[in-house]
Amino acid sequence: MAVALNINGREVALDVPDDTPLLWAVRDELDLKGTKFGCGIGMCGACTVHINGVAQRSCITPVGSVAGAAITTIEGLNADGEHPLQQAWVAAQTPQCGYCQSGQIMQAASLLAQNSNPSDADIVDAMSGNLCRCMAYTRIKKAIKMAASADSLAVNVGPEAAHV
Repeated sequence: MAVALNINGREVALDVPDDTPLLWAVRDELDLKGTKFGCGIGMCGACTVHINGVAQRSCITPVGSVAGAAITTIEGLNADGEHPLQQAWVAAQTPQCGYCQSGQIMQAASLLAQNSNPSDADIVDAMSGNLCRCMAYTRIKKAIKMAASADSLAVNVGPEAAHV
């Protein structure tokens, strides 16, 4: 039986078992490769997507549990790369290897959608579940602060904001 999903504002029906991890549906069935596989047990954050505006680990989320939910991947945050976080990531030269960065951005976008002016402690707390092998944490925090100060942030928190 097909699973109906709303991904990046588009309705799709996937012929996959209900217990298929959302990560593999996104990557293999929809060819959206920005969401990365990291640990497979929801501990590293590389696979972070938004489900109804909240950052979630797609590697441990069965597609059957999110049927009908609004799912946003890094590709859906802003296709043109003009989300304040995407711009801040470039301006702060945040990534080193870059592998974890889509998950980092998605986690940060969820934070900023809930708290548009986070303190350093708020950022550390919200981002603590996203691991970076390159140890770019200082630049990640800098980019989040840059995005939080962007004038457009209040109106540009991603398409899922309308569903929160």
